Amino acid sequence: MSWYKPSDVGFAVRSKLADIGRAARLFVRLLSLAGPSFRRFGLIREQINFLGNYSLAIITVSGLFVGFVLALQGYYTLERYGSSEALGLLVALSLVRELGPVITALLFAGRAGTSLTAGIGLMKAGEQLSAMEMMAVDPVSRILAPRFWGGVIAMPLLAAVFSAVGIIGGWVVGVLMIGVDSGAFWSQMQGGVDVWQDVGNGVLKSIVFGFTVTFIALLQGFESQPTPEGVSRATTRTVVVASLAVLGLDFILTAMMFSI
Repeated sequence: MSWYKPSDVGFAVRSKLADIGRAARLFVRLLSLAGPSFRRFGLIREQINFLGNYSLAIITVSGLFVGFVLALQGYYTLERYGSSEALGLLVALSLVRELGPVITALLFAGRAGTSLTAGIGLMKAGEQLSAMEMMAVDPVSRILAPRFWGGVIAMPLLAAVFSAVGIIGGWVVGVLMIGVDSGAFWSQMQGGVDVWQDVGNGVLKSIVFGFTVTFIALLQGFESQPTPEGVSRATTRTVVVASLAVLGLDFILTAMMFSI
């Protein structure tokens, strides 16, 4: 494509608009298939096990070390102002509001999103989706919708595990290693964290990120070229697009939550 040729620029714009239109149609269709998908909950349960269970190890280990680092950095910063007793509140708010949903979504995109894209792309390359259409089986309803809702359900659960393990990691470093008072650590956290404003905002973020990452992964796999190179490019695109979308949405949601 040459940027100085109006015809090439117009073709590129029309192609992007067509891609956006196909993505919007697929998203609306996946939402409309919520009822039939939940009536066959066994398919969704399998995807929750596949996406959530296999991502649990990296989520747990990452949350633990993020809690370690938060406690170390936070303690030496708070100690300058004589408020090291607020370490528990710092760790909890940082994880529940921000780091928990965002880092979980990025890890989810790298671990589960790529497997979703590769699986759908390989089914397309192997003409399994075309064979299902020949047998009058809707591949969107049978293949894509259970994976979509499984990812949406698994994402908030993984974010909760990440935040909980991170808080335990902060307690290990802050109380057991550094020597912050245990009662102050937990009481400051209990008094300063609001269930609706803090925990609720984190849960809402993780749900939005679950919709975003899972849909992008399924879309890239469903629209990929049915070749090994096409599947590999779609897998790479999933990680890049999902990560950028998560970070952009995080800014928008944070701005909205602090303004309300």
